[in-house]
Amino acid sequence: MDGVLRGKQALVTGGARGLGASITRRLAGAGASVLVADVRKEQARELCDELAVEGRDARFVELDVRDARAVGEVFRELERDGQAVDVLVNNAAVDVSKPIEHLTAEEVTRVVTTNLLGPMYLCLEAYRRMVARGGGHIVNILSTASNRTWTEAGPYSAGKSGLRAFTHTLFKEAQRDCPGIGVTGVIAGGMETPFILERFPDADVSMLQSPDIVADTVLYALSVPAGSAVSELVVVPRREPSWP
Repeated sequence: MDGVLRGKQALVTGGARGLGASITRRLAGAGASVLVADVRKEQARELCDELAVEGRDARFVELDVRDARAVGEVFRELERDGQAVDVLVNNAAVDVSKPIEHLTAEEVTRVVTTNLLGPMYLCLEAYRRMVARGGGHIVNILSTASNRTWTEAGPYSAGKSGLRAFTHTLFKEAQRDCPGIGVTGVIAGGMETPFILERFPDADVSMLQSPDIVADTVLYALSVPAGSAVSELVVVPRREPSWP
């Protein structure tokens, strides 16, 4: 799929490491100019430098998705520079794995704001501009937790379930408002990334999938013919314990 996104600009949140880095590499490899939006400055800049050596186009954008004003300013700054976001990938996410009785209000707020409100803030800014231009594509990274939950996953599951519902609504509104806009939710099962391994260092990696597989799935969603729409995709390890 080299070149399928040539001339397009993509913004990937949480793009500095893990799944976000895999998506950034795939989109850049497909010809897109990628904005790596993250709070991890050094990792993001290292990734952009790595891609530049390969002849790819990527640059760092410091962004905390929980800050609605900062999200709006990123889009306004791009407009001032005569640029647009053709592809938005909402990937940034956090989790706190605790029983509900031990959770604090701050922890719940951080997870739900990052995983649900943050993507919604970005969709609000991107979608109206895509409607005005007559096209674009939004991909929201979901989780098996958006369909089935487990213990110690209360805020995470609530956020991802809410994002799945929001994605479905946005898909229906895009059908009504602008046929040129694609909206896709990607339900991704467990991956061998820091997101899991930092919290569960003893995790059985044979039960996990490579984030590159999920990144390929994102690229597939972005490359379907204009006459078709991919509203949701599920990609899980064959031995995924939390699906269905």
